[in-house]
Amino acid sequence: MTMQGKTAIVTGGGRDIGRACVMELAAQGANVVINYHSSSAGADSAVEEIKAAGGSAIALQGDMTSETDVKALVAATVEAFGKVDSLIHVTGGLVARVPMSEMTLEHWHTVMNLNTTSLMLAVRECLPHMGEGSSIVTLASQAGRDGGGPGASAYGASKGAVMTLTRGLAKELGPKIRVNGICPGMINTDFHNTFTKPEVRSHVANITPLKREGNSDEVAKLAVYLASDGASFITGTNVDINGGMLFS
Repeated sequence: MTMQGKTAIVTGGGRDIGRACVMELAAQGANVVINYHSSSAGADSAVEEIKAAGGSAIALQGDMTSETDVKALVAATVEAFGKVDSLIHVTGGLVARVPMSEMTLEHWHTVMNLNTTSLMLAVRECLPHMGEGSSIVTLASQAGRDGGGPGASAYGASKGAVMTLTRGLAKELGPKIRVNGICPGMINTDFHNTFTKPEVRSHVANITPLKREGNSDEVAKLAVYLASDGASFITGTNVDINGGMLFS
């Protein structure tokens, strides 16, 4: 597996899974463009590390639900590197646990825009600059398969939409561009530090066949594999990575 000479955009690349994808892409020889929203320290330090190792990377702040910011990200990528070979779209989140009985239209739209509209915008803007053999990797979630935990129905629905959009794009954009998704389960990230109780995390880890949480590097290796030419006959898939918690 190699990304030598390729140019890849990672949205949400300043922390956790996104940053791990950035570092794995760079390790495989890619030029990396890092989008971040508020994780400037993680994005800037990633650029420093990559450049110190002889690689190429830039970081830009931007809100991926903003059409203007997405256009600016892609324009900066093309200006710096001339093309887009891969998009790994990590941007997304739960925002808050809100049961349906308390659901507001504002919260619903916020979650849908963050997880689904951001993906649409990023793909649409990258497409004119993607050549034959390019790839897109989306970040869905186990919640897209099982509906999510308490108060996460909006999040689960948005990630289900990401999975369906992944399939639709694979058919629409093939054979020129491959599109695949990833469905992480319990991964040790700030997402679960913020939204999942420690006792729940421990329980979930203990009932998986592998008896532990996953880590960001493990998800990143899968993402970069799917982005690479090593996965040249894989498209339209949503790959589970959850330690055996859910089989699909």
